[in-house]
Amino acid sequence: MSLLSLRGVRKSYGANVVIDSFDLEVDEGECVVLIGASGSGKSTLLRCVNLLEVVDDGVIELAGTDITDPRANADKVRSKIGFVFQSYNLFPHLTVLDNITLAPIRVHGVARDVARTRGLEMLDRVGLLEKASAKPDELSGGQQQRAAIARAMVNSPQLLLLDEVTSALDPELVGEVLDLLRELKDEGMTMLVCTHEMGFARDVADRVCFLHQGRPLEVGPPAQVLDDPREPRTREFLSRIRS
Repeated sequence: MSLLSLRGVRKSYGANVVIDSFDLEVDEGECVVLIGASGSGKSTLLRCVNLLEVVDDGVIELAGTDITDPRANADKVRSKIGFVFQSYNLFPHLTVLDNITLAPIRVHGVARDVARTRGLEMLDRVGLLEKASAKPDELSGGQQQRAAIARAMVNSPQLLLLDEVTSALDPELVGEVLDLLRELKDEGMTMLVCTHEMGFARDVADRVCFLHQGRPLEVGPPAQVLDDPREPRTREFLSRIRS
């Protein structure tokens, strides 16, 4: 059974259809990278999976449970899914540790001492233990993004969603974040990743999914999709970003 299953998912804003009849299966431990032009629906798809957007049609299942059922508890679902935003979304007035433990304590009812112990473990995991008492503006962009990844991982999620997590970083800071994602993949984390980093897609992804007009136009192993795409639109997109 797939860990994540999307069947016939549709999302529109008025007359603008952003996700259209979207089907995708993601197995446990698999890393699927979503690529495509701006406006192709990548970020919206992640937001639908994390229940930040309500789908208009279709079904999303996590570990066999329909999370798009209106009766689903969104907070309980999100406790099983880690979401890393491209712009960090850290609270500037809180310490790094408080940022990481806020949701477990306030939303998921985890005891403060348990949450802090787990938060420190995650900061150690991402190489930021010595920054636990720092404020976000005392960290570099790469460190802030690693802190955001630690926040997403603190509940030991089944699935990690990452939305263009290197796009706001200076080029010299991109590598440290991608190296962390490679380590998480090697440890068996299931990931659905939106990125323009084709090197990461080639090295880490099990499959690459090219989105066009809200649909998965081409899905396959990185070597096939990136080096020998079957669809003319995929070839056009890749030639443009490589030029």
